[in-house]
Amino acid sequence: MPELPEPTILSIERDKRERETPAQLDLGARLRALRKDRGWTLAQAAEAVGLARSTLSKIENGQMSPTFEAVRKLASGMGISVPQLFTPPKSGKMLARRSITRAGAGRAHITATYEHEIIAADITHKRMLPYRATVRARAFEDFDGWVRHDGEELLYVLSGEVEFFSEFYEPVRLGVGDSAYYDATMGHNMISTSAEDALVLWVTSQD
Repeated sequence: MPELPEPTILSIERDKRERETPAQLDLGARLRALRKDRGWTLAQAAEAVGLARSTLSKIENGQMSPTFEAVRKLASGMGISVPQLFTPPKSGKMLARRSITRAGAGRAHITATYEHEIIAADITHKRMLPYRATVRARAFEDFDGWVRHDGEELLYVLSGEVEFFSEFYEPVRLGVGDSAYYDATMGHNMISTSAEDALVLWVTSQD
């Protein structure tokens, strides 16, 4: 049996996100929000969309499902498309999310080349994945080929010194305070060149 590749921190996070089922849109609540955004009473909204007031009330309260013709009238009367009716708007409001990760308290993910500590592991659906990594690798040959994954990545050296390899560029030495921003679909690897294992901060986009 061929050996399966070791799961990476990115593949683990991506699998977790794919397993999470997004909440279904509450059409009644969506209609109510659209109506209130326009400052309409139930009667005014019913007149605008061409439905009986009682019918609109039942749809808003989840007491009946609208027919396709009713959906078309609702969207047209609200001045939006049918897909927009079923798509929650991107909110400009603050989500008020916050996560504190104390030193050494992140979620660990250890490989042969890196020792990762995931930051803000308690927040799901993040648009970026931040983690600290202790760089154990000392030679390019320690890796089984290039590392590649979706997204863009920021690398910032916290301690020690590293040599950063990227598929289409010459290797570069980075010390404390140095950083690199790169396309993570491009092959990349990193080794520690200091006596001690280097410590870096990585932030990877998840869009």
